[in-house]
Amino acid sequence: MNERKGAKNIASIQKDILDSLHKGEIESANLVEWLAIDPVILIKNFLTKNNRNKYYSKIVNRVDSLKKKSVTSINEAIGEELLIQTKLNSDEELFDLLAKAKSDSLRNIAAYFIGKDDSLTQKEVFQKIKPFANDSHFGVREIAWLTTRPILQMNLEKGILILEKWSHSKSEFERRFASEISRPRGVWCKHIEELKINPDLALPILEPLFSDPSKYVRDSVGNWLNDAGKTKPDFVKRLVTKLSQESKTKETEYIIKKATRNL
Repeated sequence: MNERKGAKNIASIQKDILDSLHKGEIESANLVEWLAIDPVILIKNFLTKNNRNKYYSKIVNRVDSLKKKSVTSINEAIGEELLIQTKLNSDEELFDLLAKAKSDSLRNIAAYFIGKDDSLTQKEVFQKIKPFANDSHFGVREIAWLTTRPILQMNLEKGILILEKWSHSKSEFERRFASEISRPRGVWCKHIEELKINPDLALPILEPLFSDPSKYVRDSVGNWLNDAGKTKPDFVKRLVTKLSQESKTKETEYIIKKATRNL
Protein backbone atom coordinates (compact mmCIF):
# COMPACT_ATOMS: atom_id res chain seq x y z
CA MET A 1 0.00 0.00 0.00
CA ASN A 2 1.31 3.43 -0.96
CA GLU A 3 2.18 5.53 2.10
CA ARG A 4 1.80 8.86 0.34
CA LYS A 5 -0.82 11.01 2.01
CA GLY A 6 -2.21 12.18 -1.29
CA ALA A 7 -3.59 15.54 -2.35
CA LYS A 8 -6.46 17.25 -0.56
CA ASN A 9 -8.24 18.07 -3.82
CA ILE A 10 -7.96 17.07 -7.45
CA ALA A 11 -6.59 20.44 -8.54
CA SER A 12 -3.58 20.08 -6.25
CA ILE A 13 -2.46 16.68 -7.55
CA GLN A 14 0.99 17.05 -9.07
CA LYS A 15 1.18 16.37 -12.80
CA ASP A 16 3.83 13.66 -12.45
CA ILE A 17 1.68 11.87 -9.87
CA LEU A 18 -1.41 12.02 -12.09
CA ASP A 19 0.63 10.78 -15.04
CA SER A 20 1.91 7.86 -13.00
CA LEU A 21 -1.62 7.04 -11.86
CA HIS A 22 -2.82 7.01 -15.47
CA LYS A 23 0.09 4.80 -16.51
CA GLY A 24 -0.77 2.34 -13.75
CA GLU A 25 2.65 2.75 -12.16
CA ILE A 26 1.43 3.64 -8.65
CA GLU A 27 -1.59 3.19 -6.40
CA SER A 28 -3.94 5.98 -5.46
CA ALA A 29 -3.07 7.31 -2.03
CA ASN A 30 -6.57 8.43 -1.11
CA LEU A 31 -10.10 8.86 -2.46
CA VAL A 32 -9.22 12.19 -4.09
CA GLU A 33 -6.55 10.57 -6.26
CA TRP A 34 -8.82 7.65 -7.09
CA LEU A 35 -11.54 10.02 -8.28
CA ALA A 36 -9.02 11.97 -10.36
CA ILE A 37 -8.12 8.96 -12.50
CA ASP A 38 -9.80 8.73 -15.89
CA PRO A 39 -10.40 4.97 -16.18
CA VAL A 40 -10.49 5.12 -19.99
CA ILE A 41 -7.03 6.70 -20.15
CA LEU A 42 -5.73 4.20 -17.61
CA ILE A 43 -7.08 1.15 -19.45
CA LYS A 44 -5.83 2.47 -22.81
CA ASN A 45 -2.31 2.71 -21.38
CA PHE A 46 -2.64 -0.75 -19.86
CA LEU A 47 -3.90 -2.35 -23.08
CA THR A 48 -1.19 -0.66 -25.14
CA LYS A 49 1.51 -1.87 -22.77
CA ASN A 50 0.17 -5.42 -22.93
CA ASN A 51 -0.46 -5.54 -26.69
CA ARG A 52 -4.24 -5.68 -26.45
CA ASN A 53 -5.28 -2.51 -28.26
CA LYS A 54 -7.95 -4.46 -30.13
CA TYR A 55 -10.16 -4.31 -27.03
CA TYR A 56 -10.04 -0.54 -26.69
CA SER A 57 -12.77 0.44 -29.17
CA LYS A 58 -15.19 -1.99 -27.50
CA ILE A 59 -14.48 -0.35 -24.16
CA VAL A 60 -15.02 3.16 -25.53
CA ASN A 61 -18.36 2.09 -27.02
CA ARG A 62 -19.44 0.51 -23.73
CA VAL A 63 -18.48 3.58 -21.70
CA ASP A 64 -20.15 5.95 -24.19
CA SER A 65 -23.38 3.99 -23.80
CA LEU A 66 -23.56 4.60 -20.06
CA LYS A 67 -26.44 6.82 -18.98
CA LYS A 68 -24.66 7.80 -15.79
CA LYS A 69 -20.90 8.14 -15.81
CA SER A 70 -18.92 7.95 -12.58
CA VAL A 71 -15.53 6.43 -11.79
CA THR A 72 -17.30 3.40 -10.33
CA SER A 73 -19.76 2.90 -13.18
CA ILE A 74 -17.02 3.32 -15.79
CA ASN A 75 -14.70 0.85 -14.06
CA GLU A 76 -17.60 -1.60 -13.81
CA ALA A 77 -18.38 -1.19 -17.52
CA ILE A 78 -14.73 -1.72 -18.43
CA GLY A 79 -14.60 -4.85 -16.30
CA GLU A 80 -17.76 -6.23 -17.91
CA GLU A 81 -16.52 -5.55 -21.45
CA LEU A 82 -13.08 -7.01 -20.84
CA LEU A 83 -14.66 -10.11 -19.32
CA ILE A 84 -16.65 -10.54 -22.53
CA GLN A 85 -13.55 -10.05 -24.63
CA THR A 86 -11.47 -12.53 -22.64
CA LYS A 87 -14.11 -15.17 -23.20
CA LEU A 88 -14.47 -14.39 -26.91
CA ASN A 89 -10.71 -14.41 -27.43
CA SER A 90 -9.78 -17.14 -24.93
CA ASP A 91 -7.55 -14.57 -23.26
CA GLU A 92 -7.35 -15.96 -19.73
CA GLU A 93 -4.04 -14.19 -19.12
CA LEU A 94 -5.68 -10.76 -19.10
CA PHE A 95 -7.36 -11.34 -15.75
CA ASP A 96 -4.02 -12.25 -14.14
CA LEU A 97 -2.35 -9.17 -15.61
CA LEU A 98 -5.04 -6.96 -14.11
CA ALA A 99 -5.15 -8.80 -10.78
CA LYS A 100 -1.39 -8.43 -10.31
CA ALA A 101 -1.15 -4.83 -11.50
CA LYS A 102 0.48 -2.16 -9.35
CA SER A 103 -2.53 0.09 -9.87
CA ASP A 104 -5.40 -0.42 -7.44
CA SER A 105 -7.79 0.79 -10.14
CA LEU A 106 -6.66 -2.00 -12.47
CA ARG A 107 -7.09 -4.54 -9.69
CA ASN A 108 -10.60 -3.14 -9.21
CA ILE A 109 -11.36 -3.97 -12.83
CA ALA A 110 -10.14 -7.53 -12.25
CA ALA A 111 -12.50 -7.82 -9.29
CA TYR A 112 -15.41 -6.88 -11.53
CA PHE A 113 -14.54 -9.88 -13.72
CA ILE A 114 -15.55 -12.10 -10.80
CA GLY A 115 -18.75 -10.35 -9.84
CA LYS A 116 -19.94 -10.21 -13.45
CA ASP A 117 -19.08 -13.78 -14.45
CA ASP A 118 -22.40 -15.64 -14.58
CA SER A 119 -20.63 -18.92 -15.30
CA LEU A 120 -19.44 -19.05 -11.68
CA THR A 121 -21.44 -20.52 -8.81
CA GLN A 122 -21.98 -18.44 -5.69
CA LYS A 123 -19.40 -20.55 -3.86
CA GLU A 124 -16.87 -20.05 -6.66
CA VAL A 125 -17.46 -16.30 -6.70
CA PHE A 126 -16.69 -15.94 -3.01
CA GLN A 127 -13.64 -18.17 -3.29
CA LYS A 128 -12.24 -16.20 -6.23
CA ILE A 129 -12.89 -12.81 -4.64
CA LYS A 130 -10.85 -13.61 -1.50
CA PRO A 131 -7.55 -12.16 -2.75
CA PHE A 132 -9.33 -8.89 -3.53
CA ALA A 133 -11.12 -8.89 -0.17
CA ASN A 134 -7.64 -9.20 1.37
CA ASP A 135 -5.99 -6.61 -0.87
CA SER A 136 -3.62 -4.16 0.82
CA HIS A 137 -5.50 -1.24 -0.75
CA PHE A 138 -8.72 -0.04 0.89
CA GLY A 139 -10.32 0.76 -2.46
CA VAL A 140 -9.90 -2.74 -3.85
CA ARG A 141 -11.41 -4.19 -0.70
CA GLU A 142 -14.47 -1.97 -1.20
CA ILE A 143 -14.94 -3.03 -4.81
CA ALA A 144 -14.55 -6.67 -3.76
CA TRP A 145 -17.74 -6.62 -1.73
CA LEU A 146 -19.57 -4.18 -4.02
CA THR A 147 -19.18 -6.36 -7.09
CA THR A 148 -20.16 -9.58 -5.30
CA ARG A 149 -23.05 -8.19 -3.24
CA PRO A 150 -25.60 -8.98 -5.99
CA ILE A 151 -24.33 -12.57 -5.94
CA LEU A 152 -25.11 -12.75 -2.22
CA GLN A 153 -28.65 -11.53 -2.89
CA MET A 154 -29.27 -14.17 -5.55
CA ASN A 155 -29.25 -16.85 -2.85
CA LEU A 156 -29.16 -15.13 0.52
CA GLU A 157 -29.52 -18.24 2.65
CA LYS A 158 -26.59 -20.08 1.06
CA GLY A 159 -24.54 -16.89 0.92
CA ILE A 160 -24.93 -16.34 4.66
CA LEU A 161 -23.71 -19.88 5.31
CA ILE A 162 -20.58 -19.14 3.29
CA LEU A 163 -19.97 -15.78 4.93
CA GLU A 164 -20.48 -17.23 8.41
CA LYS A 165 -17.14 -19.00 7.89
CA TRP A 166 -15.55 -15.72 6.84
CA SER A 167 -16.65 -14.23 10.17
CA HIS A 168 -14.37 -16.75 11.91
CA SER A 169 -11.39 -15.99 9.67
CA LYS A 170 -8.04 -14.90 11.08
CA SER A 171 -8.06 -12.12 8.49
CA GLU A 172 -9.71 -8.93 9.69
CA PHE A 173 -10.29 -8.05 6.05
CA GLU A 174 -12.33 -11.21 5.49
CA ARG A 175 -14.31 -10.66 8.68
CA ARG A 176 -15.03 -7.08 7.64
CA PHE A 177 -16.03 -8.25 4.15
CA ALA A 178 -18.62 -10.62 5.63
CA SER A 179 -20.20 -7.80 7.59
CA GLU A 180 -19.97 -5.08 4.95
CA ILE A 181 -21.32 -7.09 2.01
CA SER A 182 -24.40 -8.07 4.01
CA ARG A 183 -25.37 -4.67 5.38
CA PRO A 184 -29.12 -4.13 4.89
CA ARG A 185 -28.55 -0.71 3.36
CA GLY A 186 -24.84 -0.23 2.81
CA VAL A 187 -23.04 2.50 0.92
CA TRP A 188 -23.17 3.06 -2.87
CA CYS A 189 -25.22 -0.11 -3.35
CA LYS A 190 -28.76 -1.47 -3.59
CA HIS A 191 -30.46 -2.34 -0.32
CA ILE A 192 -31.04 -5.95 0.65
CA GLU A 193 -34.76 -5.78 1.30
CA GLU A 194 -34.95 -9.18 2.97
CA LEU A 195 -32.40 -8.14 5.59
CA LYS A 196 -34.16 -4.83 6.14
CA ILE A 197 -37.28 -6.80 7.02
CA ASN A 198 -35.58 -9.76 8.74
CA PRO A 199 -32.16 -8.62 10.00
CA ASP A 200 -31.95 -11.64 12.31
CA LEU A 201 -31.21 -13.76 9.23
CA ALA A 202 -27.67 -12.37 9.27
CA LEU A 203 -26.94 -13.13 12.92
CA PRO A 204 -24.73 -16.11 11.98
CA ILE A 205 -22.43 -13.58 10.29
CA LEU A 206 -22.63 -10.93 13.00
CA GLU A 207 -22.50 -12.92 16.24
CA PRO A 208 -18.80 -13.90 15.96
CA LEU A 209 -17.95 -10.21 15.44
CA PHE A 210 -19.69 -8.59 18.40
CA SER A 211 -16.43 -8.25 20.32
CA ASP A 212 -14.01 -8.16 17.41
CA PRO A 213 -10.48 -6.90 18.19
CA SER A 214 -10.32 -4.95 14.90
CA LYS A 215 -11.78 -1.44 14.76
CA TYR A 216 -12.12 -1.92 10.99
CA VAL A 217 -14.51 -4.78 11.66
CA ARG A 218 -16.27 -3.13 14.60
CA ASP A 219 -17.08 -0.04 12.54
CA SER A 220 -18.72 -2.23 9.91
CA VAL A 221 -20.74 -4.20 12.46
CA GLY A 222 -21.88 -1.01 14.18
CA ASN A 223 -22.92 0.42 10.83
CA TRP A 224 -24.70 -2.84 9.97
CA LEU A 225 -26.84 -2.57 13.10
CA ASN A 226 -27.40 1.14 12.52
CA ASP A 227 -28.76 0.19 9.08
CA ALA A 228 -31.06 -2.38 10.66
CA GLY A 229 -32.28 0.14 13.22
CA LYS A 230 -33.77 2.32 10.50
CA THR A 231 -36.41 -0.29 9.68
CA LYS A 232 -36.30 -2.61 12.70
CA PRO A 233 -35.34 -0.53 15.75
CA ASP A 234 -36.82 -3.07 18.17
CA PHE A 235 -34.49 -5.75 16.79
CA VAL A 236 -31.46 -3.57 17.50
CA LYS A 237 -32.71 -2.53 20.94
CA ARG A 238 -33.25 -6.15 21.99
CA LEU A 239 -29.91 -7.20 20.60
CA VAL A 240 -27.84 -4.46 22.25
CA THR A 241 -29.61 -5.10 25.57
CA LYS A 242 -28.57 -8.73 25.32
CA LEU A 243 -25.04 -7.82 24.30
CA SER A 244 -24.61 -5.35 27.16
CA GLN A 245 -25.54 -8.11 29.59
CA GLU A 246 -23.47 -10.89 28.05
CA SER A 247 -20.34 -9.05 26.89
CA LYS A 248 -18.68 -6.40 29.02
CA THR A 249 -15.75 -5.77 26.70
CA LYS A 250 -14.82 -2.32 25.45
CA GLU A 251 -15.07 -3.71 21.94
CA THR A 252 -18.72 -4.62 22.40
CA GLU A 253 -19.42 -1.26 24.03
CA TYR A 254 -17.94 0.45 20.97
CA ILE A 255 -20.24 -1.50 18.64
CA ILE A 256 -23.31 -0.78 20.78
CA LYS A 257 -22.58 2.95 20.78
CA LYS A 258 -22.17 2.99 17.00
CA ALA A 259 -25.23 0.79 16.46
CA THR A 260 -27.57 2.95 18.54
CA ARG A 261 -26.41 6.41 17.47
CA ASN A 262 -29.66 7.10 15.59
CA LEU A 263 -32.15 5.28 17.82
